[in-house]
Amino acid sequence: MEAQGARLVLDLGRPITVPKDEDVPLPPVPGLRDVDPSLLGVILSHPHLDHFGLLEKAHASVPLYMGQAAAAILREAAFFSPSGLTRAPTGHLRHREPFTLGPFAITPFLNDHSAFDAYSLLVEAEGRALFYTGDLRAHGRKAALFDQLLRRPPAHIDVLLMEGTHVRPDGGPEHRGASEEDIEAAFRQTCVTSPGLVLAMFSPQNIDRLVSVYKAGVSAGRDLVVDLYTAAIAAATGRETIPQAHWEHVRVYVPQAQRTKVIRARAFERVEAVRSRRIYGEELAARRGELVLLFRASMGDELARTGCLDGATAVWSMWPGYLREPSGVALSTFLADRGIPLAIHHASGHAFIADLQRLVDGLAPQRVVPIHSFATDRFPEFFPRVDRKNDGEWWRV
Repeated sequence: MEAQGARLVLDLGRPITVPKDEDVPLPPVPGLRDVDPSLLGVILSHPHLDHFGLLEKAHASVPLYMGQAAAAILREAAFFSPSGLTRAPTGHLRHREPFTLGPFAITPFLNDHSAFDAYSLLVEAEGRALFYTGDLRAHGRKAALFDQLLRRPPAHIDVLLMEGTHVRPDGGPEHRGASEEDIEAAFRQTCVTSPGLVLAMFSPQNIDRLVSVYKAGVSAGRDLVVDLYTAAIAAATGRETIPQAHWEHVRVYVPQAQRTKVIRARAFERVEAVRSRRIYGEELAARRGELVLLFRASMGDELARTGCLDGATAVWSMWPGYLREPSGVALSTFLADRGIPLAIHHASGHAFIADLQRLVDGLAPQRVVPIHSFATDRFPEFFPRVDRKNDGEWWRV
């Protein structure tokens, strides 16, 4: 965005359609690669790779603004995986607290999304207003934020830059799907019927899912076993309302890959912090009918050697499309070879079309510009005043 010769970048993500081992260059935005004082900063809406994945390539002089908890989560994630970020933010986003950068007035709106500490952004300059949804939904554990936005919307929106993940090229509209409450109920049923471990597969950064799995397990008489990565992410949220390693019904298993990482980094304080809550393979095997385990494929062989997987049930709780990738096929084969059934309990991190329609009605923008969709040509089927734009095209708000 540009106003009075000053510029802002809203998100700087790595495209999810590009293979992980393929290099992605920075977009041709002046100031991202070198010093340019006209670039006032990058504002990160939320901590998902397709929104922050190219930030590490940006010049160190570029100011960065994001949520405080989001920054802490990405800092912890960087120790364990490529899905992290060590860059320190210049400032933090806070719900409905406006701030100014040059000619721009920015107001963050905390929203409901599968990423923790996610925001929509109202950007005002030169008497015009753009509302960027970021990624949002209305069926998660923070759905009240969506309704709050509709009850107290910003006034006079000229452009609504709106995500449309569920506007798809393959057929009719998906007006409604599973909610986070539905996922909790499905997990609970699996916990009741499985004779052995329930192997829960989801991103540790999906805090809503962590809460759902914890609540489902406890209500079915099972403790939740997380790994060191998940324990660190939960602590980074700074919220005691989110399952923490020290909670009564939470234990911590440190798999071989994470033990090796701790040893190489000499980060022994990470293990020491959860020492009293650790659980080992023998206890996992002995109590396998009483536990839900956050599972990843790299843990499979070491768990199989202790007998932990006898009678287990696996639950995939991420986008099902990942199961069609080579790693997903290998995981399915591993489970099938050991007679472990695989269920899918997943709720999307993105708003369904019916909720996006409520959003457009509530904000009443002059124009809707579609983004974050493989079928932007279908937006006029569902929304009024659609104005499609091309990548690389400058246009006036």
